[in-house]
Amino acid sequence: MRAGRLLQVLMLLQGEGRMSATRIAEKMGVSVRTVHRDIEELSASGVPVVAERGATGGFTLLEGWRTRLTGLTPIEATVMSSLPDSWQADARRVASRFHLDPVGWYRAPARADHLAAVADAVWKERRLKIRYDSWKGVSERTIEPLGLVLKGGEWYAVAQTKKGVATYKVANIQAVERSGGTFKRPARFDLGQHWTESIERFEAGLYRGTAVVRASALGLRRLKLLSDAVGKAVERAPEKVDARGWLEVTIPIESVEHAAMELLKVGAECDVVEPKELREKMTGMASELAAIYRPRARGRTTTR
Repeated sequence: MRAGRLLQVLMLLQGEGRMSATRIAEKMGVSVRTVHRDIEELSASGVPVVAERGATGGFTLLEGWRTRLTGLTPIEATVMSSLPDSWQADARRVASRFHLDPVGWYRAPARADHLAAVADAVWKERRLKIRYDSWKGVSERTIEPLGLVLKGGEWYAVAQTKKGVATYKVANIQAVERSGGTFKRPARFDLGQHWTESIERFEAGLYRGTAVVRASALGLRRLKLLSDAVGKAVERAPEKVDARGWLEVTIPIESVEHAAMELLKVGAECDVVEPKELREKMTGMASELAAIYRPRARGRTTTR
């Protein structure tokens, strides 16, 4: 009984972050005195529980510490703690058999300090007031979180606002507080469908032009790695092969400058046909690179 309770305290602290003894007692259905005894026992066993005094204080785990009992990272524990109790056993069973690593190679996981608060608001349909850092600057907003999306190692909150449904990068949320009250989730809102459509709208606005290129089989494989939109264009391209066996493809581009930088990744396995401005840009960049990497003449030394 005691071991199970200690594990529950540990999961709460790892999942929700700083918690007061009163809050822990309410979650577990025990007395505050019992919570203090359990905290003391965890500390004695080597768990780095930090006690913070003051009105906003409470108990928290040392930042960066990860429990060997659960094997969960802080973000995983955050999401786990926000799940309804009836789902947690199934979630742990699945997690013991499948591991998903959404972070790209050579990248560190993105910080998501307020993920627990947003996840809790999603489940309980609570309004939040957030301080958000966007490209326009820092501002305060009131949102009604409808769901969370993990894409490319980053967490995004999809939320209802006065102006409609918007997307917020969780890492850019600087502060969170409950604005009071709950909201009614739209009955027909489909998170997956909304996300797919919003990505399509974003990409449609992002790619403002097209370019015609010819590429070898290797070049086509490299083109597919540039973006989903370019990859789809390659897949849809008609089998129009030239004498060299190269395929002609029309791909979407953001701008001449951006396209030139991207197409450099394909190397000599791709030839720009049009627009003329992009071909000239590629020619200029290739000349600059050739000048930098041209073999240098070795100076002669004489011996007296």
